[in-house]
Amino acid sequence: MGFSFLNKDRNFRLPYSNDEKLTQQIDIFVADEETILIIECKVAGNPKQSNFKETIEAIGGKKEGLITTIQQLFPDTKYKIKFIFATKNYYLSEQDNARLNNYGIIHFDEETLKYYRELTKHLGTSAKYQLLGSIFEGQTIPELDNRIPAIKGKMGGYTYYSFSIEPEKLLKIGYVLHRNKANRKLMPTYQRLIKKSRLKSVQNFVDNGGFFPNSIIINIDTNGKSVRFDSAGNQVEKSISRIGILHLPKKYRSAYIIDGQHRLYGYANSPYKATNCIPVVAFINLERTQQVKLFMQINENQKAVPKNLRNTLNSDLLWNSENRTEQIKALKLQIALSLGEEMQSPLYDRIIIGENIKSATRCITIDTIKVGLDRGNFFGTFDKDSIKTDGTFYKGNNDATLERLFPFIVGCFDYIKNNLPEEWAKGDADDGFLTINANIESLLRLFSDIVDHIVKAKGVNPKVDSTQNVMQEMVFYLDPIIDFYKNLTSESKIELKKSYGIAGRTKVWRILQREISKVRSDFHPDGLDKYWKDEDKRYNEDSFRFIRDIETFMKEDFKTKLEQVYGSQWFKRGVPKAVYDKANQLASEKNYEITDVSEEYSPWDCLTLIDYRRIATYGSNWRDIFEKYYTKPGEEKGGNKEAKTEWMQKLERIRNNNFHTYSVKEEEFEFLSELHKWLIETSD
Repeated sequence: MGFSFLNKDRNFRLPYSNDEKLTQQIDIFVADEETILIIECKVAGNPKQSNFKETIEAIGGKKEGLITTIQQLFPDTKYKIKFIFATKNYYLSEQDNARLNNYGIIHFDEETLKYYRELTKHLGTSAKYQLLGSIFEGQTIPELDNRIPAIKGKMGGYTYYSFSIEPEKLLKIGYVLHRNKANRKLMPTYQRLIKKSRLKSVQNFVDNGGFFPNSIIINIDTNGKSVRFDSAGNQVEKSISRIGILHLPKKYRSAYIIDGQHRLYGYANSPYKATNCIPVVAFINLERTQQVKLFMQINENQKAVPKNLRNTLNSDLLWNSENRTEQIKALKLQIALSLGEEMQSPLYDRIIIGENIKSATRCITIDTIKVGLDRGNFFGTFDKDSIKTDGTFYKGNNDATLERLFPFIVGCFDYIKNNLPEEWAKGDADDGFLTINANIESLLRLFSDIVDHIVKAKGVNPKVDSTQNVMQEMVFYLDPIIDFYKNLTSESKIELKKSYGIAGRTKVWRILQREISKVRSDFHPDGLDKYWKDEDKRYNEDSFRFIRDIETFMKEDFKTKLEQVYGSQWFKRGVPKAVYDKANQLASEKNYEITDVSEEYSPWDCLTLIDYRRIATYGSNWRDIFEKYYTKPGEEKGGNKEAKTEWMQKLERIRNNNFHTYSVKEEEFEFLSELHKWLIETSD
């Protein structure tokens, strides 16, 4: 980050009293020409709760003495000094957080350190601007010349200021709200992490004489106070705009960059940062949610907001929406974020949030959690203005529901994790299946199924009963799932990992339901029997025979009827040109490799079921030839030719499934049986 001094080892000590024998060991001491950071480090092997009362109080008690020593060592420099308490694998108690706040000590957890490490990779020494903005928020920058010529105007109900400024000045007061776990206390945050490649290209562009005519958008935070603007003497009459001098706050982290972070930070290491000017549009004291909306609007048409980041933003943006459906969406997204961000969650750092990078263990998407919650009954169902059906955990508003539901979901996943620690640790590496997207979604749906059951059968009320009491009832039904996972072979897990798409995830969910039902006979969710009846392939053989018979019949019957009407030109006159061309091309391709002329295909041999529908509805063919024979019994009176031939589309869809892996549903079998009786058996 460009600090000039760093202690070489842990043996560095500083006196904190007039008695020079009384010294404090310093883990990390860093300094530059303006700033000194003193950092205490604590590391644990696995995540656990802290109890740092003695450590924090000891640092707090010696803090003023250490500052006095530093001032005596450097009497000619007014350093900004900050104490940082850095931890890894500790989640601090409320008491420890209160002690740190009381002593003015900042806490950096591993996510904060990871963020600044990643930011330094991208920005180099310029990352220090973000660090200083964070740790010295609100503190004065005395040397900053904050007077800027500007135009004051109104837009969209908001006052704004338009001006040009040296990048160096804006870098000092600017701050980017990167959507990352390190900034979660500043919610809602919305910016993607700065891209190194893009930053370099911006700097090269600037250094070679390039410039950006479009404005950087910022929000100036004055803590609710009015910003000083000195109007110039000469103004244009009847204009709502005013020219004058804007006094920017001389404080760290007082200008939030809404749009244009790459353009700004592209100047950070450029020799032109003090001599060029960049255009800026500045709003004053926008609410954070308004900043998010503005960011989304600016980037909407550019498609610059990835889906995962959009989900992250919407958890904040929609929380207080007047639309109840949007409120519930925000609640589900917030649960997903909390599962990934809260250290007490078993899914901590396992969910891809904002622009965090995917890894073998961090492989679960926010969308997976949301969809799993969508397909359960924790919330009920809603329309824009009202509750349609009540859910098992919904308490009428987001805050109360989150307070109830989140600890419950944590408890369920904790139970799975604690009983299957090795499987849980795999993520999606090798044969890891337990914490991949398909299984996490299925578990969320299963938790909801079990809750539905214990509400009806055991009289449990999750809205009132403690999480502990609800979990006591849950584990009886979760234990069979634990046994199921323990007994899965590596081959079975790899096969389950291939459960792609909606159908694949539904299958995993139904497997879990079935495993509980085998052991707990009272647990029998709706639709379970029907699903497995449809999945056992009992109808495949007969269905394939029906389809083969129907195809053969339609091929001969269509040809006969077309010949009767169009004669020898039946294939040209009775078939749409697109079907005609495709059939001829396909026949040509097939025949190219065939040496025996007697085995060659005709274009008519190359039609599909859907082609017969196109032929039937071509021109006047339906009215003149096919309507009488290919309208299903009972559908003669209503509908046009497209509606009356929809059965051909359904037949084509079933036909296109791979019968080696696909299981024909009972309803599909009945449909095929009905067609076979109508077209084949009746005609016989």
